Amino acid sequence: MSKFSSDFLMGAATAAHQVEGGNIHSDYWAMEHMAHSTFNEPSLDAVDHYNRYEEDIRLMAQAGLSAYRFSIEWARIEPEEGKFDEAEIAHYRNVLECCHANHMTPVVTMMHFTSPVWVIQNGGWESERTVLAFARYCGYVAERLGDLMGYVVTINEANMGLQVAKIAERYKRQMMAKMSRMQAEGLEGTAQIGMNFNTMMENMQLQKQENKAAFGTEEPQNFVSGRTVQGDILVMRAHQAAKKAMKAVKPTLQIGLSLSLHDIQAVSGGEEMALREWDEEFSHYVPYILEDDFFGLQNYTRSVIGADGIQPAPQGAELTQMDYEFYPEALGNVIRRVSKEFRANKRDMPIMVTENGIATEDDTRRVAFIEQATDGVAACMQAGIPIIGYMYWSLMDNFEWQKGFSMKFGLIAVNRATQERIPKPSLEFLGKMAESVM
Repeated sequence: MSKFSSDFLMGAATAAHQVEGGNIHSDYWAMEHMAHSTFNEPSLDAVDHYNRYEEDIRLMAQAGLSAYRFSIEWARIEPEEGKFDEAEIAHYRNVLECCHANHMTPVVTMMHFTSPVWVIQNGGWESERTVLAFARYCGYVAERLGDLMGYVVTINEANMGLQVAKIAERYKRQMMAKMSRMQAEGLEGTAQIGMNFNTMMENMQLQKQENKAAFGTEEPQNFVSGRTVQGDILVMRAHQAAKKAMKAVKPTLQIGLSLSLHDIQAVSGGEEMALREWDEEFSHYVPYILEDDFFGLQNYTRSVIGADGIQPAPQGAELTQMDYEFYPEALGNVIRRVSKEFRANKRDMPIMVTENGIATEDDTRRVAFIEQATDGVAACMQAGIPIIGYMYWSLMDNFEWQKGFSMKFGLIAVNRATQERIPKPSLEFLGKMAESVM
């Protein structure tokens, strides 16, 4: 018996900056090329998905996948404020048409961490101007491409700024307590994004002048900068404004956002702190997303909270390359908790798993992770929770932000000297699971 129904979207995900290459008008490109960059290496041509998207989409289709989640790059579409690039619109139309030609449902993300440089120069993700600018960009894309779009994620991991702020604060407290460098580095595994917190802290003073030159301020507010409470709500307003702008053009678009969620578990003495952690990570966003068409859920591991805060992974636990605990059970746990909260607010919100995956060189562990994680999804569906899709992160080994190309999340390996694609057994495994729903 199949795990999933015939209309279930089984796919893989990418983000434009991480795979396309040459994203020269973005804030990340500027940060990667600073003399005192916190990035291990620049993205450069990444895995050249911009030119090789047809091959990559065809590989997914041949494996049996039915959906592709990818992002449209704002910095390409609007490289200068108010000036839209029709050639780039044509490019993404080609990508969408390629999805449809290969019977792949596109799931389009409008903003996956990267912003045009001019957005950051105008105050970035703490500025009211960004709400209007983002809505204008999203409305423009819907007008030009909405006929080929179905599911839309406005903002990827809209809560990432708060997570980064909390981790930075924990880091500072640890350093003030004179903890060892090794202990401090363990914090990097608590954010569901590749970040180098030690290097960030060391380079902070050196970077200020470089930031001033690139962005007009010593402390630019990029999307993954530590978020203020006001900035956190501003991101929600940007989401709502973008949804309104896109619906005005194409009312049938199914629109939501995604949040980065941990399976937050309390041990003795950590119960109250765990509740606060969940509220900050999810609950306080619910009023802003209750009227969305679906919710994008992103999970990689669990977070255990004790009397003194987040606990290290258990002794002897298997860790991924990102220092996450190997814990595929987390996905089902988070889905159940999210669904329970939506229902408490009188909304049986459809859920799409927009990211779930593992960074490892051992593809047998990736297969095991996918199997166990999707077992959890299937169990939730059997319990009546409306889940519409599962997007594995990621389609290819790619540019994992500050960590560079060292993290191997992909179903497909890439020889970056030649850009040759080398499908892993995990791609076939996920594809066979997708084929079983047909």
